[in-house]
Amino acid sequence: MTDIAKLLGDEADSLLSYTCSGFKKEDLYLPGPDFVDRVFADSDRSPHVMRNLQTLFNHGRLGGTGYVSILPVDQGIEHSAGASFAPNPAYFDPKNILELALQGGCNCACSTLGVLSSVARRYAHKIPLMLKLNHNESLTLPAMYDQTLFAQVEQAHDMGCIAVGATVYFGSPECRRQIQEISEAFERAHELGMVTVLWSYLRNPAFKKDGVDYHVASDLTSQAVHLAATIKADIVKQKLPENNGGYKAIGFGHTHEKVYSELTSDHPIDLARYQVANAFMGRAGLINSGGGSKGQSDLGEAVRTAVINKRAGGMGLISGRKAFQKPLKEGIELLNAVQDVYLSKDVSIA
Repeated sequence: MTDIAKLLGDEADSLLSYTCSGFKKEDLYLPGPDFVDRVFADSDRSPHVMRNLQTLFNHGRLGGTGYVSILPVDQGIEHSAGASFAPNPAYFDPKNILELALQGGCNCACSTLGVLSSVARRYAHKIPLMLKLNHNESLTLPAMYDQTLFAQVEQAHDMGCIAVGATVYFGSPECRRQIQEISEAFERAHELGMVTVLWSYLRNPAFKKDGVDYHVASDLTSQAVHLAATIKADIVKQKLPENNGGYKAIGFGHTHEKVYSELTSDHPIDLARYQVANAFMGRAGLINSGGGSKGQSDLGEAVRTAVINKRAGGMGLISGRKAFQKPLKEGIELLNAVQDVYLSKDVSIA
């Protein structure tokens, strides 16, 4: 097992012993082996959706825990294939993406229409697949930032996917259209029995003010999580919060002083717990993203994110570049280290 405390370094005691007081763990719907029976049984999801969600929970090293470790590889569109795969050219071949997820013990592999359709017959019965429906295509010049549908829900169903994923850029000029598109896509996915996962990201230049980037503010990202749950995302992907007070600093929208004085603090676990609370108190699973690859620090950063997510009441981690931009063995080791956090009895809910 991974030496979690060693990787956390000077933060080990603060992160492993902290207790949240704003939202207590007893008030949350926490992940567990019975999550589908205990939580989703109350919802309007069909038996087909519940079966596929249980299939997702039952696969890989975290199978049967209620936690998930997902490998997402849509960066070939989002950042260009060269930028994404040149560090490790093996991943220009889609089969190696699926092999990393399979050998790395992931619950699920998520990628684009082209990637999954090219190898679906070989892998759809070996590992749960999730099709990412929309992307921000980066070849356009001048650059634009919008999420465009690249695939239809029916294509995901036909190739054997158990889930679909999508992104909404909340706060952007295009977000109202994206909300409508993805709400309709998620409804169709549920009709076909598939699980829905939303990349619930913020994008607006005004969210950066006085040298502070509030795209990672707890109050703003948490509202994006709440909107994701509102359009029936079963699982919500969000960046780990790094600060707070976006509403107040930018001077827009609506908030309440208790958000900052009682319900959250500056502690990273409190900031993440506010995201969980906005996911209908955990009824929608919160997974945090692993972020880009920085080299030597990747392993420690991934484990730190996993610890914060788990202790906050989250459902797992979705980590791509930190894993696939490394040799296969190192990528597997990183994925396994993240999974070890969720398997460890020493990492409890704060």
